[in-house]
Amino acid sequence: MLTIALLLLVAATPVNSFDGPDSLPQITLSEALERAARVDPDYVSATRQIADAAWSRRAAITAFLVPSLNTQLSATRYSSESFNIGTGAPSSQIVDVRLNGQLNLFAGLSKFNELTRANAEMDGARANEQRARFATALMTETDYYDVIAQRELSRVAMERVRRAEEQFTIARARVIAGAAVQTDSLQLLLEVQQAQVALLRQNARLKVAQFQLARRIGAADAVDASESEVLTTSPLPLTVQQAVDEATSSSPEALQARASQVASEARVRSLRGSYFPSVDVFGSVSAFDESFFPTATKRSSIGITVSLPIWNNAAREISLSRATSERDVRRALKTDVERALRRDVVQAYEAHQAATAAAELETQSVIVALENLRVQEQRYQAGATTIIDLITAQVSLSEAEAELVQARFTTRLALSGLEAILGRRLF
Repeated sequence: MLTIALLLLVAATPVNSFDGPDSLPQITLSEALERAARVDPDYVSATRQIADAAWSRRAAITAFLVPSLNTQLSATRYSSESFNIGTGAPSSQIVDVRLNGQLNLFAGLSKFNELTRANAEMDGARANEQRARFATALMTETDYYDVIAQRELSRVAMERVRRAEEQFTIARARVIAGAAVQTDSLQLLLEVQQAQVALLRQNARLKVAQFQLARRIGAADAVDASESEVLTTSPLPLTVQQAVDEATSSSPEALQARASQVASEARVRSLRGSYFPSVDVFGSVSAFDESFFPTATKRSSIGITVSLPIWNNAAREISLSRATSERDVRRALKTDVERALRRDVVQAYEAHQAATAAAELETQSVIVALENLRVQEQRYQAGATTIIDLITAQVSLSEAEAELVQARFTTRLALSGLEAILGRRLF
């Protein structure tokens, strides 16, 4: 009788209904990717590297035709008069202005090699920008689809609460009617409470994921993924060998490693050019006077300089040795990057295949769990099974639904990882 009174007291106390988290501003995946690119430090740095490489290439091109220029204006006041070359007479103040220019006519093949190096650095900067863009996209999609996955898991948890509350109501009525033992209602009450606690924890994980997405896109407060975005699985449009070949030939990481090697080789050739004579033409225009702007006397000069470096305390040899070591390192790094890409592509590809198969299996598991729960509900109502079997069927369905969400999430992450390696979208 005491147990029945307790159940009636519990029945009179409404079981809290757990809703989802408060509504938040929603953002589409394309919007999230665009906003993340503007605030991600690595991507901003990569775009600036392109601007720096562009100036290096401009300088290498203009070195062929445009002389280096500098101008100088000086005014000097003396305590006693000195001869002023401008006026041809003693003066206490001398003002002169100069414009100097110099153009290298020949320096071995250094200028051509510098242009090759600058072009390689530009190619490397562009490849690095593409790599950084897809790395940012990978992190953004990870956070974005994590929000979707956590939201789906919250719905699974809410469905578990709903089923438990329905079964608790039915079991309580059967206990009062004498069709079931008192412990049935107590077992279902425990399941309701466990489901509610699981929902609280899941909603907390969802909130954390929403704040992480906000951080990724530079938002001040939590944001939610668009309801139109769902976790789906699709077969890959290329074979694993095609993916490996594409990654080792045209992926951003491969292009960057190749460009770095070309630049280091050009650097070595450029330093070897320092062993050849250098021919420079120079010119200067000067004006002298005792007041601004000097116009009293003007002079101009033009000449040619031929220089042959012989020995500079091994500074040239040290620079060449270091450049050669750097070139050998870049060669080894390029080969290692290609090997690493083969491994990474196979890993991402096989992870996607395994996750896709797991998602298909979990889809079947959900169907089986739904049918099993339906049968257990009918058998329990008919008194042909125990409450433990019914609760087990309910929990099994929730677990199968959660596993399906996780499998789809893993599939989407594997696809994003493969796209980040290849540097392009597959869909």
